[in-house]
Amino acid sequence: MSPRFSFLKTRFAALYAGTFLSLIYFCVDWSMQTTFRGMSFWELYPSNALLALLLMLPYMLSRKVWVQGLAIGVADCVLIANLMYRRTYFTPIPPESYLMAGNLGDFTASVVDSLYWFDFGFFILLAATTWLAAKLPREATRHLWRNYLISLAALSILVAAALISYGGFEKRMRKLSSSCYYNTTPVQIYTPVGYLVYTAMETEDELTPEVTARVNSWLEEKALLRPYVGLPDSVAPRENLVVILLESFEGWLPENEIDGKPITPYINSLLKDSSTFYAPRVLSQVSTGRSIDGQLLVFTGLLPRLHTIYSTKHPDNFYPTLNKALREKYGTKSYIFTCDRPITWNQQAVSPAFGYDAMYSRDAWELDDMIGKPAKLSDQSFFRQSVSLVKDSSIWPAGEPRLLTFVSYSGHNPFILPEEKRDPDFNLHAMGFNKRFADYTTMAHYTDAQLHIIIDYLKSRPDYDRTLVVITGDHEGLAYYRDEIVAADTLGLVPDKQFVPLVILNSPVPGRVDEVVGQYDIYPTLLGMLGLDNYRWKGLGQTMLAPVAGFAVSSYTKEVVGDTIGVSPALRDNIFNARRVSDDIINFDMLRGRFE
Repeated sequence: MSPRFSFLKTRFAALYAGTFLSLIYFCVDWSMQTTFRGMSFWELYPSNALLALLLMLPYMLSRKVWVQGLAIGVADCVLIANLMYRRTYFTPIPPESYLMAGNLGDFTASVVDSLYWFDFGFFILLAATTWLAAKLPREATRHLWRNYLISLAALSILVAAALISYGGFEKRMRKLSSSCYYNTTPVQIYTPVGYLVYTAMETEDELTPEVTARVNSWLEEKALLRPYVGLPDSVAPRENLVVILLESFEGWLPENEIDGKPITPYINSLLKDSSTFYAPRVLSQVSTGRSIDGQLLVFTGLLPRLHTIYSTKHPDNFYPTLNKALREKYGTKSYIFTCDRPITWNQQAVSPAFGYDAMYSRDAWELDDMIGKPAKLSDQSFFRQSVSLVKDSSIWPAGEPRLLTFVSYSGHNPFILPEEKRDPDFNLHAMGFNKRFADYTTMAHYTDAQLHIIIDYLKSRPDYDRTLVVITGDHEGLAYYRDEIVAADTLGLVPDKQFVPLVILNSPVPGRVDEVVGQYDIYPTLLGMLGLDNYRWKGLGQTMLAPVAGFAVSSYTKEVVGDTIGVSPALRDNIFNARRVSDDIINFDMLRGRFE
């Protein structure tokens, strides 16, 4: 055999082939949960070939199979972590999230649950690669480094030429990321390393006059196309605000039945009250921050950043919030109650940034009734202890304005409710339904049954008539299970879109909005119901106290959800471009000084 072809039967060749195939395997695995469009881009292959060459450096330096095998194994773990993260949070891992490994203790069960059988192919491929390489002879070293560097240079030039033809790396990545068809493909085409480089470049921009002008122009256009509307002069606003954020609670749950039994009988009873305001189709617009993004949407009317988590990247920003607006007008104090640790999603930094006076977290509670994996305080115990704390302390003296936020947990994936806590008259598992559907719906039924603990207390207070009570999901809950559940026999209850419900009790303007609205539309709606018309920051969304546009844009896919028939192009573009504007506002802390 000629020397040219004999090189193909060496350790280097086997290890390089295994490294390259691991990267391609990642692209296929990623495509299975997103789209195979990325696999049709020719530059995917030289990009991954280039990264595979770079990953061969451990072997080049050590000339040992086990060292390269270890390097491939580490790379495989990072690739699998990105796949698992994508299944839960719908994006690759943001750069700063690699430094938040401590959060895994709170979400271990969700992480394990997101493993897929296809992921184990990485380890099979790794075992085959190292076994084969160990059997093959070591290549001659005479020209190895020279050939390695030449190959590295050739692939670098090829990838660079492709990027130049598209106008440069940043322009190319931005175009792909902003497309509703290709926004999931950059991590395949230019590898997870390329994605990390792009997100770093995206956050290192300086605030230019062009960015300022673009944001100002958008805000002015928004004020014209979607003007803020408050309460009629004849209607008295509410002064207190209680927000109950239900973990992963979806919009299809209320008002639906299974085998003649309502999924959420308690919420259904609240909807019958003549003072209730209800919007069943609020599009979940959270991003990589999930629960903490839900708080941003509801309390600030901003959209979360797409490629990074605002709570860890921008905890020191100035955020105009409902908390600050209420304090400005009524002198309101704010408190947040959660059974998570303060470090989770960096809540300890976000709470004071939002204007909370105190946070009561995991250490504040007696851990007497635990649910989930890892086990955390059940919704029943959390609601009961929170109400007792408010009753037995000076947190809310009668007649003083307050904002209270309760963040539930039991509805967190993987939705494991102990058998003894299940309603025997609502046994979906015995009915033969899809297990994911049965687990999720059973947990939602349980959470619904605990809500009365808070509501009964609020209604017993003498200032209830001045209290606005908001019940909503912090984000959708089914994540990557949705397609599986929609395709299963689940009575057609589960939509293919990601909605959360909005239930507002004791609303000064009761009613119902069946059109699609965005999660960021909650903020201006609450501003109006609380009489906060003079607060300068009105958010990026549109109040539901006026006729709504009837559609919203998903943060994950940038998909336009809802009915756009009859909507002017200017209005459609303004709503669609809110994503870019919000990213600029948060990235450059543009509300500081302007709305302080």
